[in-house]
Parts: sequence; structure tokens; C-alpha cells
Amino acid sequence: MNCVFIQLRCRPGRTYEVADAIYDREFASELYSTSGEYDLMLKVYIPEDEDIGRYINERILDIPHVDRSLTTLTFRAF
Repeated sequence: MNCVFIQLRCRPGRTYEVADAIYDREFASELYSTSGEYDLMLKVYIPEDEDIGRYINERILDIPHVDRSLTTLTFRAF
């Protein structure tokens, strides 16, 4: 599994709607509200055989009121 962190910027006043949609789709391991440039951060485990870009586009970026995303891939360091 690939561990990926995704930060989302939502349209003003729509963060809770986006968070509810993510929660309803049941693919995020963890979901947090954050301060700063992005509104939400989620931790997702993507199967090794999945295309990460396609996975994110088909499961996250089609959610209404998501304006921007920032994806951080993780690597096994230790």
C-alpha cells in the first residue's frame, strides 16, 4: 500500500460538505480539519497496483466544492 497525504482547499463555507462527502465514500484512513492554506488533510492508503493520480481524480477531485489539492507521497525510509 502507498501512504499518501492529500490536502484540500474548499470553497468558502463548504468545508463541512466536502468532509462529509469524503467520510461517506469511506476511502480515507484519517481526515483532519487544518489551518493555513488548505482546509482539510486526509491520509489515504492506495493499493500498490493502482495509479495514484487516477485514484485521486476519481475518488476525491470529483467532490463538489474542492478548489485545489496538494498531494504528498511517502516513501519507506526506515
